[in-house]
Amino acid sequence: MSLAMLDLSTCCNPQPWPVPPPSPEGWRRLPDIGALQSTAARYYGNPNLLPVAGILGAIRMLPYLFPPAVVAAIGPLESCHTEAWQRAGHRLRTLQNATLARAIAATTPLVLLANPNPVDGSRQTRTVTVDAAKQLKKRGGWLIVDESLADPLPESSVAALAGTDEAPNLIVLRTLDTFFGLSGAPCSFALAAPDLLTRLTDLLAPWSLPGPLAATAYRALEDSAWQVAARTQLTLAGEHLGTLLAAHGEVSATPLYATLSSPQAAALHAHLARCNILTRRFDQPELLRFGLPDSAAAWQRLAAALGEWKNR
Repeated sequence: MSLAMLDLSTCCNPQPWPVPPPSPEGWRRLPDIGALQSTAARYYGNPNLLPVAGILGAIRMLPYLFPPAVVAAIGPLESCHTEAWQRAGHRLRTLQNATLARAIAATTPLVLLANPNPVDGSRQTRTVTVDAAKQLKKRGGWLIVDESLADPLPESSVAALAGTDEAPNLIVLRTLDTFFGLSGAPCSFALAAPDLLTRLTDLLAPWSLPGPLAATAYRALEDSAWQVAARTQLTLAGEHLGTLLAAHGEVSATPLYATLSSPQAAALHAHLARCNILTRRFDQPELLRFGLPDSAAAWQRLAAALGEWKNR
């Protein structure tokens, strides 16, 4: 009998926030977006935010807030960003493995990055990111930061500064998909200057978040005890995953996933697939991303498959 597929291809927390059953009122009433915005403002440390139905919704709408221009994007980058900016008439200039300083030097009006990077696991420090926003502001530019994977790394986040006097040209995207493990009920936030959020609101459908979804997001953001415990648990799990992969190449580990760089990435990906373990492969360069196993048995399966590969 073959084993069930072990899906390690995503960056979602395998131990998600425990969702309670929705109350009957949640199905009968319009969502309380005001309450959700208030608790999100406390969580992110910034009232300049707008709830959006899913991170892809924010990614697809954001490019329409700017006239067509050249966008310097720090790669590797997920295709959803590339496609969204190109669809809106922008020209994307991808700078593979570039520093933020190099992206700023490209003298484009818009600079885009994901922090941490969901492909290679690289990170930018808060100081470097804030400095980049200030440099762009001098020439009227904007810095867009996708922080979809930043919840376990609050020391790197700049969400609290987006749209404030310190960084009025900074736009940050956050989501409950990954850290909270709620990708099946997508709720995300755009954090930016109030006038930009007003224009983004005009592009979105009213009441885009259903009542039960808004209530679930509200409760998850309020649950600070779970958040603290989850960050500790994920940090340890990420370190363990990085150690497990270290014998097979260069590893960049984060609390939600680890990326392995190896000339044998394609062959290892195929070997793991034969073991019914699904990972995410990126061709340029040869990278293999591993999400976190969800149980002791799953960890053992991954370790055994990696051992077979090493001893082949």
